Amino acid sequence: MTRRRPVRSERGAAALLTLAMAGVLLLVGAALGVVGAVLAAHRQAQAAADLAAVAGARSVADGDDACAAAAGLARANGATLTGCTTDGRDVRVTVRVTGPRWLGLRADLDAEARAGPAR
Repeated sequence: MTRRRPVRSERGAAALLTLAMAGVLLLVGAALGVVGAVLAAHRQAQAAADLAAVAGARSVADGDDACAAAAGLARANGATLTGCTTDGRDVRVTVRVTGPRWLGLRADLDAEARAGPAR
């Protein structure tokens, strides 16, 4: 007499695979969202730095305080002025923008720009 092996059912295997794939897609979607937010924050930081540098250079041309003008314009664009130097009529600024937070990590972004007369 031969013994037959019990037939194993594969019912539910597709549901488990579907659940696993949905989890992977959710994780990838969240990561892409964070990358998009970092990219947007970087663009905001660079725009704020460029505008702050131009405002500072204009203030130097007018005989005013370049760093005060740059700080005001950076603040108006959602950034914080972290560095400002003048070299003659050239103004170099560094700004920081608060970036996205994900998994407890901070992603603050810095940008630098220089403005002054053409050489």
